[in-house]
Amino acid sequence: MAEVKIVYWSGTGNTAQMAEAIAKGVSEAGGSSVIVPFENITPADLSGETAYALGCPSMGAEQLEESVVDPFIEELTGSVSGKKILLFGSYGWGDGEWMRNWVEQMSGAGAQMIEAEGVICNEAPDDEAEDALVEAGKKLAAAAN
Repeated sequence: MAEVKIVYWSGTGNTAQMAEAIAKGVSEAGGSSVIVPFENITPADLSGETAYALGCPSMGAEQLEESVVDPFIEELTGSVSGKKILLFGSYGWGDGEWMRNWVEQMSGAGAQMIEAEGVICNEAPDDEAEDALVEAGKKLAAAAN
């Protein structure tokens, strides 16, 4: 089984916790994963991957983080066609518009969403959100094979 990459940016630690829960699901499905901050990977590093996860919290007016994540995603978008991607992130206000926009962007570029609407949670993941993330991690592991 291939090692699944879980790439994330976290300002408060909530999205980092989400990445850990996804990794737990990958492990429970018999897979292995590596959790990597956006700052330590390039879009080219994901080019050979069939499936991976990307995580970013909602920032500002429900948007992706602008200095690191947004430029990364802009560059990555040209190479996501046919890839199986799990999007995740936390928010403190709003209704998830940033995730809907992100899913639309990736789907529009030809990516296949592992979770149709991504996985989001308000602030830190509670038990329900953690369960959803673990299940999403299992699906990610299956998609990587």
